[in-house]
Amino acid sequence: MSLTTDDVKRIARLARIETSDAEAQATQTQLNSIFDLIATMQAVDTSGVSPMAHAQEVYQRLRPDVATETDRRAAFQAIAPAVENGLYLVPKVID
Repeated sequence: MSLTTDDVKRIARLARIETSDAEAQATQTQLNSIFDLIATMQAVDTSGVSPMAHAQEVYQRLRPDVATETDRRAAFQAIAPAVENGLYLVPKVID
């Protein structure tokens, strides 16, 4: 895919970006080089390559999924202003 200067100016106008002719020409060159790189990358045969989550074989060490804190719910609810059926009661603020 190759962009023309008119394409760059139209895209800039749609994005509400004011560009001069020199800026449009420079942007056209940069965008076309990016499109050429994308085309080169898409031409590579990757049928035998399995998808990876990371470029390196990095694994995150996981800790065991166990509770480390003691249950202090009763202690916290004992000092709460209003509790009912294990739930904190708050004043109604919206009618």
